[in-house]
Amino acid sequence: MKRTQINIRDPFVLVHEGVYYLYGTRGETCWGEADGFDVYVSRDLENWEGPYECFRNDGSFWADRNYWAPEVYFYQGAFYMFASFKNPMVCRGTAVLRADFPLGPFHPHSDGPVTPRDWECLDGTLYVSRAGRPYMIFCHEWVQAGDGEMCAIPLTNDLRAPDGDPFLLFRASQAPWCREIRHSSGMTGWVTDGPFLWRTEDGGLLCLWASFSQGGYTQGVAVSDNGEIDGVFSQAEPLFMEDGGHGMIFRDLQGQLQLTLHSPNEHRMERPFFYPLEEKNGRLYRK
Repeated sequence: MKRTQINIRDPFVLVHEGVYYLYGTRGETCWGEADGFDVYVSRDLENWEGPYECFRNDGSFWADRNYWAPEVYFYQGAFYMFASFKNPMVCRGTAVLRADFPLGPFHPHSDGPVTPRDWECLDGTLYVSRAGRPYMIFCHEWVQAGDGEMCAIPLTNDLRAPDGDPFLLFRASQAPWCREIRHSSGMTGWVTDGPFLWRTEDGGLLCLWASFSQGGYTQGVAVSDNGEIDGVFSQAEPLFMEDGGHGMIFRDLQGQLQLTLHSPNEHRMERPFFYPLEEKNGRLYRK
């Protein structure tokens, strides 16, 4: 199938042994009950095979809805999926699953969510510091926090559990371009979505994240002042302000940096897009 036929949100690309593996939130079941994730396979980013189901709830998994934003990393000889889930009796949070192959099958690895159990959280992503310590960067959701928070929490080396307390990186309203939105319930606030950490060639550390601007869903970028997760983050110019976001960065098989995100941010219309990037003076720009 062609890229334009794939209806997913929150696209994530794993490049492994000359193959692209594309994961994402199923468009059809995004906002309600759900039971799994899929992966698509390609060698050129345009023609894809699949979908292949890589995780399925066999009835024993703790969550039954809002299966969101699967990200897959090759770490210490195995493949780890970070994904967000919800249960009416459990706060939304990111759990970790594990598999021996990119196609899965993935099985629960953490004991439920790794995010704080009394926080509404989403979109956990893996970051390993230059010292080799793993962290999960995640969003403390605006529906609970009001002003959505970007947070980090250290993980155990096996990625099964937290290994310390969460700490704040920045709040959504700190971005000059970010606009307050109104929930269907009537509450208002500022959104943080979709973190992804990228190390630049000069050693800098960028945090991609998404929220809403006057142009709709927007792909933002924050910059650490010391090149590490404990630095002070400032907001750079967004990469995309045309109703698309929840992006990540990868290097394609030709060595070109690529940004992938979903657009438009409209139910059942979302598609993965790929935009070449260039890096200049520690910043990223669309070509």
